[in-house]
This record gives sequence, C-alpha cells and structure tokens, in this order.
Amino acid sequence: MNDRPLTLMAVHAHPDDEATGTGGVLARYAAEGIRTVLVTCTDGSCGDGPGGVKPDDLGHDPAAVALMRRQELEASCNILKVSHLETLDYADSGMMGWRTNDAPGSFWRTPVEEGAARLAELLRRYQPDVVVTYDENGFYGHPDHIQANRITMTALAMTMSTPKVYWTTAPRSMMQRFGEAMREFGADWQEPDPAEAAALAEIGLPDEEITTWVDTTAFGGQKFDALAAHASQGENIFFLKMGQKRFTELMGVETFVRVQDTTGAAVPENDLFAGLR
Repeated sequence: MNDRPLTLMAVHAHPDDEATGTGGVLARYAAEGIRTVLVTCTDGSCGDGPGGVKPDDLGHDPAAVALMRRQELEASCNILKVSHLETLDYADSGMMGWRTNDAPGSFWRTPVEEGAARLAELLRRYQPDVVVTYDENGFYGHPDHIQANRITMTALAMTMSTPKVYWTTAPRSMMQRFGEAMREFGADWQEPDPAEAAALAEIGLPDEEITTWVDTTAFGGQKFDALAAHASQGENIFFLKMGQKRFTELMGVETFVRVQDTTGAAVPENDLFAGLR
C-alpha cells in the first residue's frame, strides 16, 4: 500500500498569486490534513518597491524587491499552512509588452522545456494527486502566468503523471459582481473603454462551463490575511480595500476547470479531491 499523503500542488507565477486564486483551497485542504505544495516560479522583482516605487522609476531595486517579496511569500505560506514552498526564482517578466519580458533570466524568455524539467523534478518528488495552475492564457494574459501553464502541462507530459489537473478560472457571474465591487470600493475606478470592456468580458468562463466549485468561506480570514501579508504590493491588491467580511462574501468560492482526470468523478464537483478519498 502507498502510505504517501494526499497532496495538492499549486503552480503559481509570482508571490501573492497563491493567495488570490487558491488561498482558500490551500487553507482548506491543509486543515483537512492534505499535504500542500506551492511552487512559485518567479521572484516578483517587477513588483512595487518600498513606498510604492514602480519598475523603471528611480530607486526601484529589483533585487531588494525580490528579497522583500520572498519574505512576504513565506509569511503568506505560514498563514495558509502550506506544507512545502518551492521557488524556481526566475526573474519576473513584468506585464505583457514590458522590456523585462525579454531580459536575461526572465521566466517568459526561459525555454519551456528547461522550466518544465525543473518542475518535473518536483512532480517526481511530491507525486501530487491534484495539480492546479492557470489556463493557457494565464487567466488574463500575463506572460508569467502563461509560462506557468506551459511548463506545468509539459512537465506532466514529461513525467507521464496522471493527477487530477485543474486550471483556475472565474465564473462570468462573479466577474460581474467584481465589477460592481470595483465601483463600490474604488473611488478612482473609471468605466473601461469599449475595447477594454470587450477584453474584460472574455475573462473567466460562463458559469455552466466551470467544472469545480469549492466552498472556502470558512477560510476567508486566512485568505484575506495571506493576501495582506504581501503588504508591499498593497496598492495593486484591490481586494484588500474591501475588508475581510466583504472579501469573503465575494471570494469565498474558488472555481476551476478540470482538464485531466482518471477518477471518473462526476462534474460539476465541489471538491478537488473528489474520487480520491
């Protein structure tokens, strides 16, 4: 008999991504005794520096930002009770079109096979039963999110691993509520122009296409606190403006599309480990 513990592996691009899309499931499954492994692919060095200084602004020190964000990531993992944190430490590529996309050592510039080989080592070590990452567009087109999807799917093929595999997503109904919350809490929120509105409308999926709805309401406080641990990026983390109660109301269910499965568990499902226990 295999006495290896049930294991969830989440593959994310940057420090703070783990809290936004999967903070609830990481906290919930840790509480249920499941081993949780977080793989963070980049160092987050394109984030804000002290005082909110932006990349390319005078005084932005990528190495110092990376160190600060590593400390915040560790604090977040402690809050979410993550069992194991693994960092690949590729350079943050920044948003699509930034000069940092093609900087030496950037995650976006790294050959997929190279990143996948490193992730494959972790797949062999931890043998996860469930793997979570982004969809092929990185949810909203961020280059590092796209690359995380690419290396994850390639690593799974390399190792011939057969865990349940999920891509994070959001129901379109929630995206509508999110827009309403933006107007409620964002004093400077401006209605997007038609092109931006069309792009936003393509984020997420129609509710009926989502396979997996996991209730993490009971862990909303942990998720909020994990996000708040990334204090250096607070200016960019809109959700913190809501306060914990409103945040949990809006973000208390995490949603996924199941893209690989050998269990035959029926969908829609409410548990990433359906069919495994």
